[in-house]
Amino acid sequence: MDSTSTRIISAISRIGSVLRSGMWEFATGENLNPAQAEILQLLHSRVQGVRLSWVARQLSISAASASDSVSALAAKGLVRKARALDDGRATDLHLTEEGRQMAQRIAGATGFADEAVAKLSPQAQEQLLGGLLQVIGQLQKAERFPELRACLSCKHFQPNRHQDAAAPHHCGLVDAPLPVAMLRIDCPDHQPTDPVQQVTNWQALV
Repeated sequence: MDSTSTRIISAISRIGSVLRSGMWEFATGENLNPAQAEILQLLHSRVQGVRLSWVARQLSISAASASDSVSALAAKGLVRKARALDDGRATDLHLTEEGRQMAQRIAGATGFADEAVAKLSPQAQEQLLGGLLQVIGQLQKAERFPELRACLSCKHFQPNRHQDAAAPHHCGLVDAPLPVAMLRIDCPDHQPTDPVQQVTNWQALV
C-alpha cells in the first residue's frame, strides 16, 4: 500500500495537471504555447522588471528556451525589454498593457480551481494552505524549489509573536498580526531576510 506521503504527492500532481490543462487550453486558443503562458503569469505580479535568467530558473528551463519564448512574446507585443535600472548592461523584462490583460485572462482560465477551494470551510482552507507551505519550505530547504517572494522568506515576517492561535505571526511592514490564512507566497512588498532567519521562519509552520 502506498504511504500517505506518496498519496499526497499524487494528489498534488493530479491537481497540477488539471490546472495546467485549463491554462494550456486557453493559451492554445490565444496562439500561445505553455511556456509563453507561464511567463506571462510570472511577470503579471512583478511591478519591477525581471531578468531572463530568473524566468529560466522559475520555470526550470534553459536560458535559451526562455529566450526563445520571451522573444516570441515580444514579437506579439505582450512583453517589452528595457535596460535594467540597476545595471545598464542588463535587460529587464516587463509586461505591456496588452500582456497584462492577457495574463489576467489566463489566470481566469483556472477559476474553476478557485471555486473548488472556496467551497471548503475556512478551517480546511487554512489547514491546506499551512500544509502546502510546509511542503514548500521542505523543498526550499532541499534547494528543490525556485525563489519565492513569500512571507516566510521576508524580513518583515515575525514568527509566533502573538499568543492568538488564529493569528500567531506578525507583519512588520503593515504592523499587524498575520493569520496563517493570510500568508502569501508572492508578495510585491517582499524584502529577503538572511538565510538563517528564513530557516527559523519556515520552522514556525511546523
